[in-house]
Amino acid sequence: MPHRIIFSDIDGTLLNSERELSELTISEIKRIKNNIPVVLISSRMPDAMNHLQEELDIKDQPMICYNGGLILVDQKPVHSTFISPDIIEELDTFNKDQKFHISLYHNNDWFVPKMDFWANREANNTKVNPVVKSTQHVIQEWKANNKGAHKIMCMGEESYIDQAYAFLEDSFKDTLHLYRSKPTYIEIAHKSISKLTAIEMLLDSYFKIPISDAVAFGDNYNDIAMLQAVGTGVAVANAKPETLQVANVITLSGKENGVATYIQKNIL
Repeated sequence: MPHRIIFSDIDGTLLNSERELSELTISEIKRIKNNIPVVLISSRMPDAMNHLQEELDIKDQPMICYNGGLILVDQKPVHSTFISPDIIEELDTFNKDQKFHISLYHNNDWFVPKMDFWANREANNTKVNPVVKSTQHVIQEWKANNKGAHKIMCMGEESYIDQAYAFLEDSFKDTLHLYRSKPTYIEIAHKSISKLTAIEMLLDSYFKIPISDAVAFGDNYNDIAMLQAVGTGVAVANAKPETLQVANVITLSGKENGVATYIQKNIL
C-alpha cells in the first residue's frame, strides 16, 4: 500500500521511556514531512501536543485531540464534540464523597478540583498545568456558555474506579465511550467520536486522500479501529494483544523507536 499520509498515536507509541521524542524519531519525521503529512492523534489536549508538533516541525499540520473529540486545522477547531454538563453533574453527584479524582477538559482548558497526586502526575506526564476550580463551578460556567467536556478523566484507586465505571456504563452506555487506559484510569469521551471518525473527516474534507493510502501507528485499544481501517495499520511491539492482532505490521516498541524505524525502512 502507498504511504501518502501518517497518523500517529503519542503515548506508548511515539514517545521513548522518558515520555519524550527521541532524536531518531525527530530526524525521521523531519526527513519525510515535506512530502508526507504527519498528523498526531491522541487523547491528549492541544497544549499537551503542541510542543511535540514544534519539535517535529509539523505545526502546519492538523491535530486530532481527545481521541477525535476536537480536530484543529491551522490551530483552529474545525470539529468539536463534547459531553453535556448534565452528565458531568450526575458523575459529580455519584462522587460526592470525592473517592476518586475528576479532571475536566475543554479545548485547552483543564480543570481539577485540587492539585492531588493524580493531577500532579498528569501535569508531569503532559507538561501542562491545570486550573484548580471546583467541578460544580465548572459545570455552572459550561451550562451558561453552552460548553461541555471534550474529555473527562477519572483517576483513583482501582476499587473506586471499578465503581465509577459500573455507574457510567449503567447510566450512559448509549452516550459515552469509556476507555480503561489503566486499572486506575477511565478516559471518557462522547460515543459518537473516535480516532477513526476524525481520520475519515480529515482525509475527506482536508487532505483528499483515500484511507487506503494512509498509515497509522498505535498501541492501545482506542487505536484498533483506525489500524483496521487504514491501508497500513502498524502496531508497536508493546501494544495490547488485541491491537497486535489487527495490525498489518508490527514494528519495534515505542521505547525502541518503533515508529521511526518503520519510517526509516519503508518510506524513502
